[in-house]
Amino acid sequence: MKREAVIVGAVRTAVGKRGGGLRQVHPADLSATVLNALAERTGIDPEVVDDVVWGCVSQIGDQSGNIGRYAVLAAGWPESIPGTTVNRACGSSQQALDFAVQAVLSGQQDVVVAGGVEVMSRVPLGAARADGMPYGPHVLDRYGGFSFDQGISAERIAEKWGFSRDRLDAYAALSHERAAAAQDAGAFTAQTVPVAGVDADEGIRRGTSVATLAKLKPSFQDHGVIHAGNASQISDGAAALLVTTAEKARELGLAPLVRCLAGAVVGSDPVLMLTGPIPATGKVLRKAGVALAEIGVFEVNEAFAPVPLAWLAETGADPRRLNPLGGAIALGHPLGASGAVLMTRMIHHMRGHGIRYGLQTMCEGDGTANATLVELVGPGE
Repeated sequence: MKREAVIVGAVRTAVGKRGGGLRQVHPADLSATVLNALAERTGIDPEVVDDVVWGCVSQIGDQSGNIGRYAVLAAGWPESIPGTTVNRACGSSQQALDFAVQAVLSGQQDVVVAGGVEVMSRVPLGAARADGMPYGPHVLDRYGGFSFDQGISAERIAEKWGFSRDRLDAYAALSHERAAAAQDAGAFTAQTVPVAGVDADEGIRRGTSVATLAKLKPSFQDHGVIHAGNASQISDGAAALLVTTAEKARELGLAPLVRCLAGAVVGSDPVLMLTGPIPATGKVLRKAGVALAEIGVFEVNEAFAPVPLAWLAETGADPRRLNPLGGAIALGHPLGASGAVLMTRMIHHMRGHGIRYGLQTMCEGDGTANATLVELVGPGE
């Protein structure tokens, strides 16, 4: 019988803003919170878990060593359960999910937890690169000395696709509007575990408009169009997903939420850097044999407003299906956790609205991107 990978549990913390309610929580403890919530909500005995694959980008300071292993220990799970840490930049926990799926499909493992953490209030963005140049002189020579600055890349994407500041700011305002509506409707309540008194995403700025955003100065170029209001927020958070086979789920009495149809990862131009979701989307759809028009919801990470807008322009997807709950501009981007956070949001949205197919894709630093396609599992399947 062909093995089928399914996700049977998906939980996240609320996403805290920089310096907000999660700033005092150690990343290992924040990770432990979602691990234990995952076990509690699915009813599994942690003993059945073969591995924990954990995304984290800035692996220094409080996030140094192997935060995936420390998460297991902080959760009080048996010492026999291993853990490992993945860094594929912003897509780290989405890659962790793909690795977990690959492990169970191969038959090497039966039950794997995938997820990730980033507490950017404690480990600042770029901290791991503070004293070095990781790409080296040959890479710089290859690309004409370009220093791989994501903000400059976002400016170049906006210029290439002809996005005005007003267009970017209108998209950013829509992200806040959608996120606020989703929060008010209770869309995030069931998926979120409270931590340190934080039980709701902290980054939403109600009343955001093109007019209010017009007051912000460009962040990367004197006359640029990218600024703090149309870029993702620096954030804290963690999320966890429980991956197993359909057969093992039945054995353990677990109800699958979605089946994992396909995952893809691509390399793309490291100068534009953030355009990888465009080819990654095509690749994952071809692998799964599913048409773009069949997808009911898309989660395209809002690293900067030009990223989903360029993706939309190139794919021709229905804009009403793109980030319907808002995205990282409003809800935050806790780097190593973001892939699992987005997948958790998407799965619960699919379950709540009977959406058959969901596609998630994430741009990543230095020109890579992941895409993952999942399908809703109906009652009794």
